[in-house]
Amino acid sequence: MLNYKLRITSFKKKIARNYMVLVFLILFSWLSSYAQVTATIDSTTIKIGEQITYHIQVETNHSNLVVFPEGQTFSPLEMIDSYPIDTIKNKDKYNLIKKYGLTQFDSGSYTIPRQKIIIGDKTFFTDSLKIEVNNVAIDTTKQGLYDIKPIIEVEKSASNWWKYMLLTLLILSVIAFLLYWFIWRKKPLSEEEQIALLPPYDRAKLALKKLDESSYLENQNLKDYYSELTFIIRKYLDEKVYDRALESTTDELINRLKLLKEGNQVDLNKDDIKNLESILKRADLVKFAKSAPDIELAKIDRNTIDIEIDHVKEALPEPTEEEKLLDQKYREAQEQKKKRKKILLTIAISLFLIVATIVGFSIKYGFSYVKDTIIGHESKALLEGNWITSEYGFPPVTISTPEVLKRIETPIPNDLQSQLKISTFGFEQKNKITIVVSNTVLAQAQDSLDISKAIEGNLKTLENKGARNILTKNEKFTTPNGAEGIKTYGTLDYPLENTEHYINGNYVLFSFTSGNQVIQQIILTWIKDDTYAYKIMERIINSIELKKPEK
Repeated sequence: MLNYKLRITSFKKKIARNYMVLVFLILFSWLSSYAQVTATIDSTTIKIGEQITYHIQVETNHSNLVVFPEGQTFSPLEMIDSYPIDTIKNKDKYNLIKKYGLTQFDSGSYTIPRQKIIIGDKTFFTDSLKIEVNNVAIDTTKQGLYDIKPIIEVEKSASNWWKYMLLTLLILSVIAFLLYWFIWRKKPLSEEEQIALLPPYDRAKLALKKLDESSYLENQNLKDYYSELTFIIRKYLDEKVYDRALESTTDELINRLKLLKEGNQVDLNKDDIKNLESILKRADLVKFAKSAPDIELAKIDRNTIDIEIDHVKEALPEPTEEEKLLDQKYREAQEQKKKRKKILLTIAISLFLIVATIVGFSIKYGFSYVKDTIIGHESKALLEGNWITSEYGFPPVTISTPEVLKRIETPIPNDLQSQLKISTFGFEQKNKITIVVSNTVLAQAQDSLDISKAIEGNLKTLENKGARNILTKNEKFTTPNGAEGIKTYGTLDYPLENTEHYINGNYVLFSFTSGNQVIQQIILTWIKDDTYAYKIMERIINSIELKKPEK
């Protein structure tokens, strides 16, 4: 029994000890995450447009991460400046002070909403603060009053299309210059090309002069000397007398010259043919039998070839007019052939550059984007155009759209005209995109606004316009500036105008209540498979901001 009591006592002591440890840990955890948040303003009364400074002071440990509010979270006041965070160390604590410059351009009583501050993994809220905005008294005896200025048309800001045009023209100019320089430009002829353009007789004479300037005879290189010498006469005969002179043996060439003489086609005498035969056979012995004639004999053979070239020219009959005409046509045909070659080469290079450019941009941006850029796409033009950010209705709905929304007259039944006012603004890209902003203001405040009826009314309007197969989902939605509402979205089929066909589409309806008298709605519809339209709607949705009415 005694042992049992001792065990009970020991067990109780352990429980007490563990309980103290637990309390200590909880207390330590609370102390380590301790944070205090306060918010103040330097004045509760200002004039229109005057700035007040809103202070948020956070006292916390150095290990905690503090996230202050950013953006227009102070609505209905507007933030005009956000100052850097001041940090003051107080023993083991830190005081962080964040300042904001706020203002309001309409008179009235306003409440700065609670601001959310994240410290570590916890969220804290400041108290809401009231502020009075007073009108600025105007002494009409000193400051004159003027009529309201008329509405004037504002020109759209200039786009940057001219920069892209200039860049395109610059690239095309560079390509055109390169094509001209390397293909179409008449390049200076090289020495070989200039010689090739000479008549065969002049070429043969020039070749003999160059042979004289060579060092073959000085070096007693008779083989190369006779090779050059016989090539000159063979080349001339090949072009003017017999077109196989270069590839014929000496006997074959001489026999052909004799046949041409007998046929009165070439007026060469027997001595000319005999001289040519003697020189050609001597050259064969030098080239193939390693014969070594005297240097002086080689010079005599050179002079003999010079004379025989003249004799061959004299022996050739004068070309007839028909031959001259054929020769002219041949030259023209050659020029046309060269021109066609340049054209084909230019086309091939241009096509290659176009295809390479398209492939490169398609790899980077996608083929559909490149195709739509070249061919054109209405939704893409809207997405990449100059967007307009404007306010519609009152209380205003601020929204960015690719085009200005125009006022739409909304018919109201006679029995309801005294109970509500509706202002509607919209834009439509036929059978592709619809943007509508609607403000409904009730004549009398309601205890609670049933926004579901307004949503049903809009869906009914879609049905009346021919939409079918409307699928609906609802969820909460918060705008970038903190206005909360309901997002109704889904898919539908809507008819193509003047046809029996339907298009698959998407829609989204945003519904907000402002006070107990105002319902604000934004409805967007677009084609389901239009990626540009989807990006347009995404950009519009991210731009929605609402302002609460004055109290």
